[in-house]
Amino acid sequence: MQNDPELDGKYLGTISKDFVVVADTLKEAAYQVKKQGFSDFPIFPISKVGQPIGQLLLDKDDMPLEWNYYITYLDEFLQRKLIDNEEEFKKAYKDPDEFCCLFVIDSDFTNFLFIPYPEDQ
Repeated sequence: MQNDPELDGKYLGTISKDFVVVADTLKEAAYQVKKQGFSDFPIFPISKVGQPIGQLLLDKDDMPLEWNYYITYLDEFLQRKLIDNEEEFKKAYKDPDEFCCLFVIDSDFTNFLFIPYPEDQ
């Protein structure tokens, strides 16, 4: 599971622009998912239109964002059979204290993206 080059070219600009605004919120949400014992593998599905995975966390209509941000974790992806190999996913998953695991959902592209949180000042 790598960051896809197609994703980099077509989506990374808009995702990066949004990420500056939402990074602290997503990092805190990931921390809470782990702290409360829900999962060690928080995932943030993002889409420009409504979608059924996870719970809506940040609505693009309420903030200056291009993407809606949802929150869920590995178990939902396994239940929905969106991940075939749990162990492979866990090996590829990056440290959630340093990287945000986004699941990009768009009409012609769906994939995981790990984006580093900005370093604390």
